[in-house]
Amino acid sequence: MRHKGKFACVGVTDTGRVREHNEDTFGTDADIGLVVLADGMGGYKAGEVASGITVRTVMSLLKDALDREDLSMHDQESGLSRPGILLRDAIQRANKIINQTAQTQANCEGMGTTVVAGLFFDDKLTVAHVGDSRLYRMRGAKLEQVTQDHSLLRELVARGFYTPEEAQRATAKNYVTRALGVEQTVEVEITEVPVQKDDLYLLCSDGLSDMVEDDDIELTISTFGANLDALAKQLVLLSNDNGGRDNISIVLVRVLESFPAERRIIDRILGLFGSRSA
Repeated sequence: MRHKGKFACVGVTDTGRVREHNEDTFGTDADIGLVVLADGMGGYKAGEVASGITVRTVMSLLKDALDREDLSMHDQESGLSRPGILLRDAIQRANKIINQTAQTQANCEGMGTTVVAGLFFDDKLTVAHVGDSRLYRMRGAKLEQVTQDHSLLRELVARGFYTPEEAQRATAKNYVTRALGVEQTVEVEITEVPVQKDDLYLLCSDGLSDMVEDDDIELTISTFGANLDALAKQLVLLSNDNGGRDNISIVLVRVLESFPAERRIIDRILGLFGSRSA
């Protein structure tokens, strides 16, 4: 599966104004339509270890699988697409590695990480996430949050304790209810959305989403979206101007062309017979 020339992709990470070091990690491969971002936590440099393990594991396993897998297959039992299964399994594998490392390396005890990953295939985007790192889609002039945070604050909003507006101003934003490495197993949420030419996708750590309101992100994309490098730098600048209390990581993907799946030879033959019989 190759998507050369179908996407423009930019990633940037910044320590912010408060933290001493950066525990975020991201990875991108525009040629296969794969993006991953992880926000690590737990002790001096341990979060950096957890996020690094996650991104390396997902990138490596997905690249290997995409060379030999038929992504058009669906799993009847789970209802997931093949891209969804590959992302889920890779993230669960990373979870096991982090959990085992945390238990055997004293300096890594208690480490964990959030993750959000996206795989583009057949004019669709399959998103896998754990925690509160987010994926947004900008289509036209409208910004939409595709993922839903696995966080205490979101649970409180869902149960009516906060309005969404009150939640935006709340201080207790960083309590995640799901993270990699904390337990031996983890539940990965899978979402699949249709993709259109000129869509812009934004993956980010909470160092952006906690510091900059969605309306301001939307306005910034509308203003700088034609230049992804300038847009990424401006979003980091906004986060730091608003306090920069956490590491800030951003991955931007612009869809330049549609990318329908190549039909297999047998499908073409069957389609040919079907058109003749019609």
